[in-house]
Amino acid sequence: MKTISLQDSKFIDKFTEFAAKLGGQIHLSSLRDAFATIMPLYILAGLAVLLNNTVFTWILSGPALESAQYWGNLLVNATLNISSLLIAAVIGYCLSRNRGYDNPIAAALISLAALIVMMPGSVSVVPAGASDAVSVSGVLAFSNTGTQAMFAGILIGLASTELFIYVSGIKKLQLNMGENIPPAVGKSFSVLIPFILVMSLFGIISAVLYNGFHTDLITIITTVIQEPLRGITTGLLGCVILYSLGNFLWLFGIHQTVIYGSILEPLLIINMTQAMAAHAAGQPVTDIINVAFVPAFGMMGGSGSTIALIIATLLFGRNKATRTICKMSAAPGVFNINEPVIFGYSIVYNITMIIPFVLLPAIGIIIAYAATALNFMNECVIYIPWTTPPLLSGYLATGGDFRAVIVQLIIIVIGVLLYLPFVKINDKVLSQTASEEN
Repeated sequence: MKTISLQDSKFIDKFTEFAAKLGGQIHLSSLRDAFATIMPLYILAGLAVLLNNTVFTWILSGPALESAQYWGNLLVNATLNISSLLIAAVIGYCLSRNRGYDNPIAAALISLAALIVMMPGSVSVVPAGASDAVSVSGVLAFSNTGTQAMFAGILIGLASTELFIYVSGIKKLQLNMGENIPPAVGKSFSVLIPFILVMSLFGIISAVLYNGFHTDLITIITTVIQEPLRGITTGLLGCVILYSLGNFLWLFGIHQTVIYGSILEPLLIINMTQAMAAHAAGQPVTDIINVAFVPAFGMMGGSGSTIALIIATLLFGRNKATRTICKMSAAPGVFNINEPVIFGYSIVYNITMIIPFVLLPAIGIIIAYAATALNFMNECVIYIPWTTPPLLSGYLATGGDFRAVIVQLIIIVIGVLLYLPFVKINDKVLSQTASEEN
């Protein structure tokens, strides 16, 4: 086994610096903050979908079932079906806060208002009991406020916030009402002109798109940017490559969220919200890979699916130090927290151990994808916390499908077999190193 010396490698220094800058990039970090803020709402939506489509159907039927499911439908409407509104407002708040702007609430309001301004003035809907669509004005459709428009909410939230902060920084546009008025009123008037200018600009863009091209910005972003990007990055090949690259960063001590959390996870969340919405509506789920799928089958025990490494070490390892680390790491590892393993075993700067650490999550994702595509198990349609223990996570994420537990068990067994030879190699190297030092 070879180890990497950070001091002796200029490449590692530069790569680490680049990855650190990428992870700290203000727009990506604001995006992570925003999704972390609204995550509890999506978990609540997952619970509502789970109860509506499993528990309630087991114990109720007919009018009683419809009455109970009405509760779940209300929660879905208040979470998934206003996803773009939620993400736009929270992004405005998080980005302005990270910029050091002193009125983040105003930025959240401008982001929300800008997104609504970019929505079409009329939408095509099919009335209940009818077969033909009619055009309706004066309404906000879930197709524009919900999961399908999340990427539009992200981009418009970022753009409107940056423009608003810039315009607000122009002192000539600030209205100073003096010191004898309440602070809240003073802040409102200080951003009055920036509000007017920014909203007017977005209104002009929306009007030009509608009158000149018979479209809207949300439709353009969704069809031209969101869907092609999701198709590439959240497809099987794209997901495996990006997620493997993220796990590989651990070799240099860089957290995988630099790649996963910043680039892949936002798109996986869009897939997740659309899967939950489709499942709640009784429609087929079109995207297999989402933010519940990857942790359930590619992150058992944490990054690198190290629950398999812990099992392999406790069953077959001979080094006292690594066995002690695995004993101490077993409890947090059950909840997918594995920093003790990563830094104590260690995975960092360990070329040999990084091989199964990167390979096993990719193998798990591929096996689970094949099992889903072949209808061996259900799609992941419930948003569950990433700390949900293995086996339970598969069962809950798939809406109560025991076959998902079988798939997870298969991946864990394969993982133990994959980690086993590297555990033995690591034991020999540690033993040799100890003898040389003595």
